[in-house]
Amino acid sequence: MTHSPQIRIPATYMRGGTSKGVFFRLQDLPAAAQAPGPTRDRLLLRVIGSPDPYGKQIDGMGGASSSTSKVVILSRSMRPDHDVDYLFGQVSIDHPFVDWTGNCGNLSAAVGAFAISSGLFDRWRIPQNGVVTVRIWQANIRKTLIAHIPITQGEVQETGGFELDGVTFPAAEVQLEFLDPAEDGDGEDGAMFPTGHLIDPLDVPGVGRFPATLINAGIPTIFVNAADIGYTGTELQDAINSDPAALARFEAIRAHGAIRMGLIDHVSEAASRQHTPKIAFVAPPASYTTSSGKPVATSDIDLLVRALSMGKLHHAMMGTAAVAIAAAAAVPGTLVNLAAGGGERNSIRFGHPSGTLRVGAEARYARSRWQVAKAVMSRSARVLMEGWVRIPGDAL
Repeated sequence: MTHSPQIRIPATYMRGGTSKGVFFRLQDLPAAAQAPGPTRDRLLLRVIGSPDPYGKQIDGMGGASSSTSKVVILSRSMRPDHDVDYLFGQVSIDHPFVDWTGNCGNLSAAVGAFAISSGLFDRWRIPQNGVVTVRIWQANIRKTLIAHIPITQGEVQETGGFELDGVTFPAAEVQLEFLDPAEDGDGEDGAMFPTGHLIDPLDVPGVGRFPATLINAGIPTIFVNAADIGYTGTELQDAINSDPAALARFEAIRAHGAIRMGLIDHVSEAASRQHTPKIAFVAPPASYTTSSGKPVATSDIDLLVRALSMGKLHHAMMGTAAVAIAAAAAVPGTLVNLAAGGGERNSIRFGHPSGTLRVGAEARYARSRWQVAKAVMSRSARVLMEGWVRIPGDAL
């Protein structure tokens, strides 16, 4: 009986924000996997442990949730005025595919640190103490991110006192800027509201007709009012994720919203595009208790937001969805803005299942459309393990 020995690939397991993923330098991947395509996808699926009909990813690095079934590939940037090219893959847990259609805002917080520590960033630019600015080209969505990475004694500072709800332990703060989140990636202003409206009526067979804000900022996102679909906005994960009928309704809303946004032509296509668009529901501020037992008072927040990722309610908030929330809140008249009380605002604090998060964005109306120059938020990141990841050689 023949067998295929395992191969090992240099890799780093990192937490970024409320997500975890396996980070690779492009140059370290096997030659056949350095280009996009089926070979690369097969390798990454095997690394993460997918597809797994048991839904546990026991035989891989995945953590059996959308927040932990992720991969990142980085290389020195060939693009002017950028330091590193960043490619993100959302790995399906139970199906054999990797979704390359969007970004992960949480793991974006770890990209700058990984670039510096792995030799993808010039050492001479790193101070003994201070902050390094890393300009990142997000290759999935063709947009620029700027990460401000703290440096202590010439190395990336990972520990510190910054607390992020949804992450148990404090760490060093990483400030992230998402430039022109509605730009098309080639310097042209894209439509932040692809339908041309701040609110659209959305008809979903079997669910109903209700208003929605469809926005493309950070990541394509569909916002609906919690009350319109039978919720309060204070729900925690189990209230949604333990209800198959509820998950089916959310997927139907997501699919029909994707059609209205021009992302797909038929609802059947949504199944192969699980990462985008996201769907979220909003409500005015109200008190609730988080998943960790922490109380959140009405006065602590401007609004409530719950969002789904890869078909399940997220335990906190996706970073890219936070960008969409910031952008939508900054535009008077969107559902997000109205849930927060309406009017002009350049920052908000919203409540999510694990706690609260403050995000900022400044919007302006120019050339007959709304524009956002950048969205800003803080995250943290740290290395959890580094070395080699091993997979059976026949995975290629």
